Amino acid sequence: MSTPIYERALGAGFTRLQPELQDYFSLAPGSGHYGVGEGVFDVVGCRQAWLRPLLRLASSEESFFPEYGEGIPFRIENHAHLDPFGRSSLTARREIFFPSTTRLFHDTTSFEESGRRHGLVDYVGRYRRMVTDLNLSVTAGGRLRGVSEASRLFLGPLRIPLPAALDAKAYAEQWWAAEEGPAGKHRIQVKVIQPQLGLVLVYAGHFDYRLEPYPGGQSSPGYLPDRARPDRWEARI
Repeated sequence: MSTPIYERALGAGFTRLQPELQDYFSLAPGSGHYGVGEGVFDVVGCRQAWLRPLLRLASSEESFFPEYGEGIPFRIENHAHLDPFGRSSLTARREIFFPSTTRLFHDTTSFEESGRRHGLVDYVGRYRRMVTDLNLSVTAGGRLRGVSEASRLFLGPLRIPLPAALDAKAYAEQWWAAEEGPAGKHRIQVKVIQPQLGLVLVYAGHFDYRLEPYPGGQSSPGYLPDRARPDRWEARI
């Protein structure tokens, strides 16, 4: 079984993560299992009402969405696999259960070892038309921090790097909150900020996490269930 991509990206820093986070990020292709998280977002979506019509135009990409809510249930599935180009990857499929609709938000994080990039790249949305470099660090308390930056858009044959003035950065932090509930809970907080528009998207909440076996004992490193597959893969970075 291959080394998990977050361990490869962090190197020796992986052992400084809280033990519960090490378990969470230890999923690797060929394990025969996928991760399931179920919990509640304290806040999720776009707080700025004037910006929501613009996000509605992008909602078919299943990455951004116009709704905003508090106390919103959600479910996440994590699938470790090899992508069609042989890269070790982790695909996350999120379902966010707003009262009026259910939104999907999914991405694939791949470990890239080409001459242009050595580390994690994150492909966003059902068509994977955007990719960002993902840089990780570990806090003194063992939390995982991630910053996505240097985004590129893929429009047909075009690869378009976004200038800093237009690019949005995602700032994420994940940790284990031992004080929550009788057994503790996972906590996550993500903010997407665009220099001209401000806070575009936020989600923060808690969840329980477990591993489930794939049906039929499926353990092929390239296996990814149909529900988690994007409509389009992208090899370019």
